[in-house]
Amino acid sequence: MRNLIKIVVLLFTTATFAQAGHLMAGVGSVNTSMGGAATAQPIDISGAIQWNPATISTFDSTILNLDVGLFFASPELSSTLPANMMFSGSPEVTGLTTDDKGVSPMPALAVVWGKPDHKITYAFSAFGVSGFGVDFAEETNLPMDALGNPNPNWDPTNSNPISYPQTMNGFGHLKSNYMLMQVGFTVAYEISDKFSIGVTPNFNYASLEIAPNPTTAPDLPEAFGGGGRGYPEADNASTTGIGGQIGLFYDSGKGFKLGASYKTKQTLGDLKFENTYLDGSNAPDSRFDMDFPAILSFGVGYSNKSFDLAVDYRFVDYENTDGFAEKGWVIAEEGMMAGYPTGAVKGFGWKNMNVISAGLQYKGINKLPLRVGYTYSSNPIDEELAFFSVSAPAVIKNAFQFGLGYEISDHFKLNAVYHHGSSGGKTEGEMLNPMMISETEPYGAMTGTKVGYEMSTDLIMMGISYTFKK
Repeated sequence: MRNLIKIVVLLFTTATFAQAGHLMAGVGSVNTSMGGAATAQPIDISGAIQWNPATISTFDSTILNLDVGLFFASPELSSTLPANMMFSGSPEVTGLTTDDKGVSPMPALAVVWGKPDHKITYAFSAFGVSGFGVDFAEETNLPMDALGNPNPNWDPTNSNPISYPQTMNGFGHLKSNYMLMQVGFTVAYEISDKFSIGVTPNFNYASLEIAPNPTTAPDLPEAFGGGGRGYPEADNASTTGIGGQIGLFYDSGKGFKLGASYKTKQTLGDLKFENTYLDGSNAPDSRFDMDFPAILSFGVGYSNKSFDLAVDYRFVDYENTDGFAEKGWVIAEEGMMAGYPTGAVKGFGWKNMNVISAGLQYKGINKLPLRVGYTYSSNPIDEELAFFSVSAPAVIKNAFQFGLGYEISDHFKLNAVYHHGSSGGKTEGEMLNPMMISETEPYGAMTGTKVGYEMSTDLIMMGISYTFKK
């Protein structure tokens, strides 16, 4: 166990995660290639542990899975200001910024201890289950310089207002990096030959780096008693937390299988940020509470000698999760701004999400199983709140996977998968300004403006599975 913990620390403390939205659709090469479907179809131990702890009762050996992938994301951030908004006679301004974040490693580790004719099976896992990250450069095609002198070479058709420097009411260099690692210890009990139950206590480690930091109030202009330094940058804050999962699994013995599981909300401690203004001066520290949502999963599976079929439905409860349920601006309770918005954001304001996963494994080729998968995810981001999620861009709507395995021996297997996902269009809404809040615009929408993002993702992952001698 000590060696396992050392491996986990080495893998996950050197890795960063980038993910469309907030929830990883699958874990490991095999489960990802099946679209993440595993609640009633335990093809491999990683997917079984992640989506239904009861299903590990089907494994009667000691098995080790280790997967490492390279994740590529291509977010795009765009915005538009209508004519005459910047100054009298100004043209419409619109532009697009592409992401500079690059490639992120994505490891997964799982071990199952099972024995023939034993009713209890144990497992250990360490998965990166959640993450997002962007790196949008500051716009350089500006209408004026730092002294306010007009730029004769300014092209308003290729100038992204939301990426303008903070001195020009933009976000400037916008970057974020979030990851959630989950370590689980699973126990499954085989009540009968057909029915099993399983539980997993989860231990979580999360970290978030974000700039500018919208969860804290910006430094007010001099006219309001501030220094006009805008939003600060936050250091890399981390926290820990706990949660759990329970699952049920039924295998008819005739090919048909049913499964259900519930993963509780993962309750995490506050992220404590040490903030710094862009001029290098210290900003007040801040805290932000962001938990991981509860997930309810149902699955059906069917197997015969030639193929395995799996279909899952998942309900992701963002509307009861701290950091995602809240929306709008923080209102000052004291000082000269009491009763007015501070400019700090309460939360993302995401809706609940529905996920459908489906996968098919073809076993007709000796020692070379082939797999295809599809994942559909609804978009939890309301158009009117799109502005709050520019640091955590759109969820991937459609994802397609193709994978295969190769059985080198009875004990050693190689697996690989390729994934491609698309947001299926742009998530777009109006820019928001807390100073523009009114009875008709509760979030301060700026009429005629637009901010939007879309993205595609690609993943190449390979893994090994080793079954120890009984």
